[in-house]
Amino acid sequence: MPTINYGKVVETGGNPILRIAMAAMVALLLVILLLSSVTTVRTGHVAVLTLFGRVTGDVLPEGIHLINPLKSVREVSVQTQQVKETASVPSSEGLVVGLDTSLIFHLDRSKAANVIQTIQPPYEETLVEPTLRSAIRSVTAAHTANALYTSAREQVAGQIQSELETELAPRGIVVEKILLRDIQLPATLRASIELKQQAEQESLAMSFRLQKEKQEADRKRIEAEGIRDFQKTVAQGISEQLLVWKGIEATERLANSPNTKVVVVGNSKNGLPLILGQ
Repeated sequence: MPTINYGKVVETGGNPILRIAMAAMVALLLVILLLSSVTTVRTGHVAVLTLFGRVTGDVLPEGIHLINPLKSVREVSVQTQQVKETASVPSSEGLVVGLDTSLIFHLDRSKAANVIQTIQPPYEETLVEPTLRSAIRSVTAAHTANALYTSAREQVAGQIQSELETELAPRGIVVEKILLRDIQLPATLRASIELKQQAEQESLAMSFRLQKEKQEADRKRIEAEGIRDFQKTVAQGISEQLLVWKGIEATERLANSPNTKVVVVGNSKNGLPLILGQ
């Protein structure tokens, strides 16, 4: 309460409770302002800043950041993601082929603001999945069902990835890899392919057996030629005189042996004795 002293008004001072309340309010406002100025971006994400609904173009990496409290934060993932697609697609001859595909991709962090600004969320459903379906149908239509099932599988995956990169890279989507998980052919075509592969395997097995038999025949022929050459060589070195001489040597050894024997002279035409043991 003011008091009158010598005709002058003198203030005695404010209420201390009111001063404490006002100080607490100011401190609370400062804390709120500080908290609204600090934001945390999760691991594997980036934050795009907007001001009154307008994308400013500022992109924050993961971690703690101090920002304008009037700005809003929209997080988007830059981690590797997967979109699976199961579709029935036409081949070049008009057959319907079932194709299970996986697209591995991630968001280009440098274009995160553009993705937020130009693509309705979730961008995977708005942009990635329809583009994948279109690329699959476009590429498979240029190949036969048999090629999709056998030799051209990797080529088809490469062509799909190339088309996706052309469409998605300018929009901020980085294509890492296309995986063709499974291909389902019509039952009749699958049966004919399996029969063809079985016939090819049987043909290869028969060729192997024929080659083995030929090798065995070559071995026997070479062995027979060796025996023939040996006999020819030995025959060339044996004469009648050599045989007579060898007979004489054998007769001498038998005659000189201590065994009891009977010697018949003039038994054969060459005059060699015939010795009979007892």
